[in-house]
Amino acid sequence: MKLKDLREIDKDDLLRYVGLQTKRSVAEWMLPSIGLFALGMLVGAGVALLTAPKSGRELREDLRERAQGANEELSSSFSGAGGSAERPPRTF
Repeated sequence: MKLKDLREIDKDDLLRYVGLQTKRSVAEWMLPSIGLFALGMLVGAGVALLTAPKSGRELREDLRERAQGANEELSSSFSGAGGSAERPPRTF
């Protein structure tokens, strides 16, 4: 190794010669993990749709009916609770 070669060595090369490495930042290990998690969610959703016992149209209708039922249930519970609630007196 010549003196000219020493000028071209960067920090990672020097650490590798000693048997060390730089510490990875949070983004370097977090972003691939999030990507793999999202990919797993997509694969799981695809498998769920392929193995569903109902057709797509039946499944959408069932989900729509459930959402409308939940919406009606929430509206009735909020309308019934609105009349019985009293505002507490203000104190200063």
